[in-house]
Amino acid sequence: MDKTSLMRNGLALLAQLLSGASSRWIDSQPDTCQRVYFANHTSHLDAIVLWSALPANVREVTRPVAAKDYWMKGAIRRYLATQVFNALLIDRTEIKVHQSPVDVMIREIGQQYSLIVFPEGSRGDGQEIGDFKSGLYYLAKKRPDLELIPVHLDNMNRILPRGQVLPVPLLSCITFGPPMWLETKEPKDAFLRRARNAVRQLKEI
Repeated sequence: MDKTSLMRNGLALLAQLLSGASSRWIDSQPDTCQRVYFANHTSHLDAIVLWSALPANVREVTRPVAAKDYWMKGAIRRYLATQVFNALLIDRTEIKVHQSPVDVMIREIGQQYSLIVFPEGSRGDGQEIGDFKSGLYYLAKKRPDLELIPVHLDNMNRILPRGQVLPVPLLSCITFGPPMWLETKEPKDAFLRRARNAVRQLKEI
């Protein structure tokens, strides 16, 4: 096992210990096929904890989508994002000038990588899932072969609340739901509501 793999496994173990996360797969199973895992968003730790919940062979081909301005601040964040969990960093200030975030994602994943995305765009309070932005729809439209896996993250907002720097170890739960796809001629708004409901329903299971 090389150094990078050791670091990835070590980070995954640390994230699991901090979050106390238990994982459930409802009508789906871990797989290395190309997927888009889409989840609710309440903490800066969401991407790492979701990524760490995947088996090692799936983590190797799964890239969290994250904000470049946050993860490039400081040597530790930068090292973790670029060298350990291989995040796909989106520059929110420059991307609109040159190309859309969706085009960047499609280019970067090629025919190999899966993605972790948070369609709300910004972090919520953990009480209600916000409306989904259109990026997930355009990903599904441009790459209809990708499996879309809804994921619900529970209690993450209490582990690293807004404004806090150090996480507080607590128990959390990660629930993976059944795959879905964009249906033929399905309107954007209808698809985004269906995807949001798929994540919301996992909270009740």
